[in-house]
Amino acid sequence: MVTAAQPTAAFRTPRATPRRAPAVRHLGPNWYAAVMGTAIVANAGATLPATSAALRTACTAVWAVSALALVALLAARALHWAHHRDQARAHLLDPAVAPFYGCLSMALLSVGAGALLLGREWIGGTAALAVDTVLFAAGTLTGLAAAVAVPYLMVVRHRIEPGQAAPVWLLPVVAPMVSAAVGPLLVPHLPPGQGQQALLLACYAMFGLSLLATLVLLPLILARLLTAGPLPVALAPTLFLVLGPLGQSTTAANKFADVAVGVLSASYAHAFPAFAVLFGVPVMGFALLWLALAAALVVRARRDGMRFSMTWWAFTFPVGTCVTGAEGLGAHTGLAAFDALALGLYAVLVAAWAVAVARTAHGLLTGRLLAAPKPAPAL
Repeated sequence: MVTAAQPTAAFRTPRATPRRAPAVRHLGPNWYAAVMGTAIVANAGATLPATSAALRTACTAVWAVSALALVALLAARALHWAHHRDQARAHLLDPAVAPFYGCLSMALLSVGAGALLLGREWIGGTAALAVDTVLFAAGTLTGLAAAVAVPYLMVVRHRIEPGQAAPVWLLPVVAPMVSAAVGPLLVPHLPPGQGQQALLLACYAMFGLSLLATLVLLPLILARLLTAGPLPVALAPTLFLVLGPLGQSTTAANKFADVAVGVLSASYAHAFPAFAVLFGVPVMGFALLWLALAAALVVRARRDGMRFSMTWWAFTFPVGTCVTGAEGLGAHTGLAAFDALALGLYAVLVAAWAVAVARTAHGLLTGRLLAAPKPAPAL
């Protein structure tokens, strides 16, 4: 090791100006996953086939926590961009971090949907509609921007080697699918006719955008696993991200069926309930297959020393989308098996969320989660 000589007093360089808000320097966009994971616990619980007043109150409280967390995180990220732009640019140029910009959109959309599903009981229907409208518009625009900007950066700025495909690549392209799934909640609040039709078909277009992009990326991710072996242990939880587009697309298809009748002409409207089942059942089947595979690989990684990190939030939102997908299939098929599946997956979701919340709180109190990150494991 070579030690540089200390400059004399006459030639000593000026001390660098200390950075402001040092606590948020390493606060990356992946933190929005905590908001998403909290909001989906509330939203999925609101439409469970077996519910109660106590459960609904608890879900509303969880939604309120997610809303407060979103406000706090937006403020912290604003400080990050204001005082640490070099780090923010480094995040955009890091192929392991840039895809997480899709999480901002999904956090906005999830909290907005919760306002209509649950928050209206506490803040009133008019305020809930206003909150969802604003967050849906902001989340959709942000998600569409991320779906274009992040792949663009991957093509022209990121240097990705063959075999480095990762599940986090799905995050930017799945954001429009979340818009597609929650947008139908706003359809009944628009004037009948062109407004309702335009929103519903726009959601259907985003469904197609996200689904086709997922079908392009998913084979690359599976091929990477089959040819290069398991992901590094720290990244093993990201395997659950694949469930996101699967469960969310099933949810979206069922939401289209819920509102299509009376909005579209009969020849199209009555096709959506059939499409919800014909599309959703096989996709849910594949989601359960992937869930079993991902769980087995995570158990293997845990035995190999996997420790808690923010990637553990991948156990929440993707599983929650499978809960809402199963809820929709149960409603449109009348099968108790889908209701049981929704309840079982919701129990898994709540357990995963509780662990993630407790570990995240501990990491914040100790300062470990906001410390400078170690180099990402090689894929």
